[in-house]
Amino acid sequence: MTATLTRTRLLVALVAISTLVLALAAAGGVVPGLFVDDSPDRPDDPTTEDTVGYVNGYWYDDELPVDDRDDAVVDDDELEPVVYRSMARVEKIRNMTFEDDVPVEVISREEYQTEHKDIFLETTEDEQLIQNVTYETLFMVDRDTDAGDEFESMYGGAVGGYYDPETDRIVVVSDTTETPELDETVLGHELVHALQDQQFDLSSYDRMTIDQDVATNGLIEGDAAWVETEYETRCSDEWACAQPGESEPNSEQFSQLNWGLYMTLYQPYNDGSAYIDSLREDGGWAAVNAAYDDPPTSSSTVIHSDEEREPVEVTVEDRSGDAWVPLEVDGEPARQTVGEAAMVSMFGADIHDRSQPSVIDSEAMLADGLSGYDYDQPYTDGWTGDELAVYVDATVDDPTATDTGYVWETEWRSSEDAQQFVTGYLDLLEIHDAEPVADRQDTYTVDDEYPGAYAIDRDGETVTIVRAPSVDDLDEINDGAAPEGDDTLERVAVDTSDGDDGGTDDDDSDSLAGFAVPGTVLGVSIGIFVAKTRDGTVRAWIAHRRALTRPDSAPSVDSGGGSDSQRRGAA
Repeated sequence: MTATLTRTRLLVALVAISTLVLALAAAGGVVPGLFVDDSPDRPDDPTTEDTVGYVNGYWYDDELPVDDRDDAVVDDDELEPVVYRSMARVEKIRNMTFEDDVPVEVISREEYQTEHKDIFLETTEDEQLIQNVTYETLFMVDRDTDAGDEFESMYGGAVGGYYDPETDRIVVVSDTTETPELDETVLGHELVHALQDQQFDLSSYDRMTIDQDVATNGLIEGDAAWVETEYETRCSDEWACAQPGESEPNSEQFSQLNWGLYMTLYQPYNDGSAYIDSLREDGGWAAVNAAYDDPPTSSSTVIHSDEEREPVEVTVEDRSGDAWVPLEVDGEPARQTVGEAAMVSMFGADIHDRSQPSVIDSEAMLADGLSGYDYDQPYTDGWTGDELAVYVDATVDDPTATDTGYVWETEWRSSEDAQQFVTGYLDLLEIHDAEPVADRQDTYTVDDEYPGAYAIDRDGETVTIVRAPSVDDLDEINDGAAPEGDDTLERVAVDTSDGDDGGTDDDDSDSLAGFAVPGTVLGVSIGIFVAKTRDGTVRAWIAHRRALTRPDSAPSVDSGGGSDSQRRGAA
């Protein structure tokens, strides 16, 4: 087993974070298909276990007193009927029955902060170091910033609720202590995860790398997002639903977001529903159910759901000298697979920062009508595999990020694809003021936020990037890196204007950068899914988000360059 950057010691939970982040239409604007109704007649004696759309005395289309209100204030006596009806509605859409009840509790934010904050626990020092180095590799978290703080800042102290597989319950957190409101479609999304857990055991999936996380979520979150979108549509067209009052967007929270991290974690919601649609087209819900036995193997599979995409295994050969050794956790080398979604996020994250250009500009990165992100980009489209190996200075007992280096090997479908990735990476280095090293082949140094020496090598379809604290250390980390000689790498023309790939590759095209956020936010919730892996460790990833958007009016948000409070974060 290899150690990974996101291995954390966290309570097994499905956490919904209500925070004002990127507003996107559910699953990137993909609209589910026709309503499913497999029961032409209702049985005379329905049962919760055998009747789709019926739970503990409540049918999916029953009317409740809460439906006649302008808000979604639900007292203790009214909560249970709303939950049972919501369970029945999830069954009706998903064509699958719950095996057990799902207790739901509504608590105040004060109670959550004092009694439930142990959901988030500390990583070990080695795990924290790997996490920091990995996201520094992706130019998402700089040397002076802790990645864990960035995640906490993004999740925010605005937890809206969570599903806990260890207790099989959902806890809803309300900001209105005296009159808590319950968003029924958000509850429905959480209930989908409870249903998934009962039927497929969500804790059984391996999530050893960033890419494996994102890929698995393409199925799990794509499924839940599909159901949620259908649920919300039916609430508008045929069902009476408990819905909270509208809230105004708080643009200040946009400026506190780490867009690189967010865009990586958001990709399953952007593309997951389309992936579910591709499965349903071949075999309906039965095909989706079967996919839980054979989940997608990479984020590339979800991004390109209309193609057959299987990653190749990449193994970085240890070619370090005596002065540098592979970083180990629990006796295993620290290795990571980043994947296509994270690479797109690396190249596109700066579209929300008007203080600097972005490799992928806003016209190419933002989907038509500001309905989401376009993760199908020519810089990364040819990805077939990658591995990141982290090294530490052998003379240091308690290493920090300053004492680390890495070898990042990537594989591409063709030499042309590899060249396009190199072009994007060279542009990224230039954005961060990299300076070429005289007489060293394709070697650069960066002094500020991402300090160190970077050596790049392309050999046909393989691109290897080595980073070290100094130029002399490059060869010690990976024998042969940064040889003497003239540069050999050249930038190639990258066409981002073709249909699905968005707009133009114009460096001056920044009319939206720093200001544009897809849609007008009326209500958003994001989440963290935290579950135990087969080896007993626990993992965390984004698990739920809800947005209502008006594509005709995008808010103007000044992302700036990031403040100290943004970088350090707050729980």
